[in-house]
Amino acid sequence: SSWRPSSRASPTAAASSAAPSPVASATSASGSASASASASSSPLALAQPSVESQPDSLRCLVNKMRPFAQQDWEPSDLVEFYGHQLRAEAAKAADTMIDAAATDGVTLLVSSAYRSYAVQQQTYQYWVSVNGQKVADQLSARPGYSEHQTGLAIDFASPEGCRLEECYRDTLAGQWLAKNAPRYGYILRFPDGRQSVTGYRFEPWHYRYVGVQIAQEYVSSGAKTFEEFIGTGAAPDYASAS
Repeated sequence: SSWRPSSRASPTAAASSAAPSPVASATSASGSASASASASSSPLALAQPSVESQPDSLRCLVNKMRPFAQQDWEPSDLVEFYGHQLRAEAAKAADTMIDAAATDGVTLLVSSAYRSYAVQQQTYQYWVSVNGQKVADQLSARPGYSEHQTGLAIDFASPEGCRLEECYRDTLAGQWLAKNAPRYGYILRFPDGRQSVTGYRFEPWHYRYVGVQIAQEYVSSGAKTFEEFIGTGAAPDYASAS
């Protein structure tokens, strides 16, 4: 979920998701198996609605194969959060997590959180202009396909540096999050070595709020990605090239 800082960015410090298509078709925890069975095995199959019929669900999965139905959808309960915005429940949990890290002597900075469809358009086009579309699609989600648009995702940073780089894993902040984030309802969204499933390179700074109960179920399940946990199948690439 890389992004280019703008004049609106917070000094505390940065996403991943362009094309119209459907989002979120409802399935409960017990329905994940049927969702998996119906998910296409071809990465170039037609994009499908996301897992939940309501994009404000904590189980809502948005990726390269499952965009928002209303591509410019935005949450109704956004609150200010360290110079950014986040959904209220996710913000409260993140505040608690940041305080807990501080108690352990670790500073968690917020680089990016909620991004509107319009902001994601700017972000994605920036990376296309810098790297070309093929590389941009591995770094930043096309507008309408970004998890940051849910208002449940945070890109963290650290005073140690390694901002939006894989070396963030080796910082105190990165190590603390990897160990403790699920206790507060957050999961690492784009793990190392799972690009063939998530569609994105390893992002040790990008965490997604799913709530404590779902986070605990996720850890206990042994699933390596949210896609595998929900049962939707892999989303390594977009259904269309543009």
